[in-house]
Amino acid sequence: MKRFAALFAALDGTTRTGAKTAALADYFRQAPEADRVWTVALLTGRRPRRAVNATELRLWAAEVAGVPDWLFEESYSVAGDLAETIALLLPPPAATGELGLDQAIRGLVRLTGQPADQRKQAVLAAWAQLPATERFLYNKLLTGGFRMGVAQGLMTRALSQATGVEEATLTHRLMGDWDPARITFAALIAGDAGSDARPYPFALASQLEDGPEALGAPGDWLAEWKWDGIRGQLIARPGAFALWSRGEELITDRFPDLAPLADFLPPGTVVDGEVLAWDGAANRPLPFAALQRRIGRKTVPKTLLAEAPARILAYDLLEDGSEDIRDRPLSHRRARLLEILAALPAGLPLAASPLLAFPDWPSLVEIRATARTGGAEGVMLKRGASAYFTGRKRGDWWKWKLDPWSVDAVMLYAQAGHGRRANLFTDFTFAVRDGNELVPFTKAYSGLTDAEFAEITRWVQRHTLERFGPVRKVPAELVFEIGFEGIQESPRHKSGIALRFPRMLRWRRDKGVDEIDTLDSLRALLKAAG
Repeated sequence: MKRFAALFAALDGTTRTGAKTAALADYFRQAPEADRVWTVALLTGRRPRRAVNATELRLWAAEVAGVPDWLFEESYSVAGDLAETIALLLPPPAATGELGLDQAIRGLVRLTGQPADQRKQAVLAAWAQLPATERFLYNKLLTGGFRMGVAQGLMTRALSQATGVEEATLTHRLMGDWDPARITFAALIAGDAGSDARPYPFALASQLEDGPEALGAPGDWLAEWKWDGIRGQLIARPGAFALWSRGEELITDRFPDLAPLADFLPPGTVVDGEVLAWDGAANRPLPFAALQRRIGRKTVPKTLLAEAPARILAYDLLEDGSEDIRDRPLSHRRARLLEILAALPAGLPLAASPLLAFPDWPSLVEIRATARTGGAEGVMLKRGASAYFTGRKRGDWWKWKLDPWSVDAVMLYAQAGHGRRANLFTDFTFAVRDGNELVPFTKAYSGLTDAEFAEITRWVQRHTLERFGPVRKVPAELVFEIGFEGIQESPRHKSGIALRFPRMLRWRRDKGVDEIDTLDSLRALLKAAG
């Protein structure tokens, strides 16, 4: 762990991209090969399964540190991070040992499913030999909250510098369902990690803020709806059929209603599209909430398959007859996609996402305004001559979302954040009026500046009415504009309503609690959402 800890310290100690890249490249040249594999895995989101829960870690750490539970909890509320709290409270190791990253992670993997006393013995043995920084990183692996503040693209660039393999090639080779416990570093770099079901890196759009007029001639662009589902790649290759999410999660088993496509798609076909829950009678998407009921399930019951059948609206064709065609113009890829779809039998859960015809930009503005009536979030604009690039390349693909819905609400409760915001109150519970009653309806923790959070923190400290563990109840005085992307019924909430992607748009210092929105206004938005 010593070399890995030195890498962490180097990355944590700079904000310069060049310095981070150099530190990573040096590590990939010199670290033990097995440690390199695990580092790539961690930086691409392949963390080991959590073998110990947070409650166990709290109890064991308090016992070893010789502090009462209440003092541990108070320390945790100040530090804001469990791994850091444990690392700071534990006594220094009597003698340091040499525990490599590969050895540490494999040890954690072996703990999964073991009795509590065996897991405790192994964790305490590791704590006893690790110095502070290495102990902190070990705790991060234990808690499953490992982050290094390094974008995957930066890691791939460093890996390219260390190995001499082109970035684009490495990006594709690192996709898919490879197991860091079973593959060598050489095989990973050579592209032997994946299978025939490996997806391509996704092309991502940039946010269009000021309208499309500056993009040039409308005829150079293709427009389609921005759907509110799960972005995915459908892989149909000889001997392989798979559905991958944008987060590189294999989700084939969660959508068994898409399985018939394996029998009809031409071998060597890869489609990029949106997975939606579909209302066949209305021929439109169901609300995202219907799809969300399926996302967390490994096995989907028949009733849910019937209530929220899946359908893919295809955006793009990435592979045709086993040939990678991502460098061809979008107009070519789109035409070939339509030919393939036209040859499929009717009734399959796959169709093209329809293009929007617009003679000029004002016409597209009018079309975009109707997005929600069709179950969309806005409009996508893609240059007809664009290749299917890797990641986010500004200029060729744009997402032009509708402005979020918003309501004014009052803050009732505040809770401290985590990490660098552990000493600030950043997580708030908001309410709207229902007659003379204030009804909590959502939580939000983003959208304000650090200076605003600091000011609100000082206000919360002065005006706390009650404390419920880390939560503070405050007077109903501070009003905020809450923005959100969607709204749905929710029997789990007192308000009967749940919001999608809520965040604070601004602190309404100009408004009092008597001017906030009502529960009826939220219900009206719910009705308008269809």
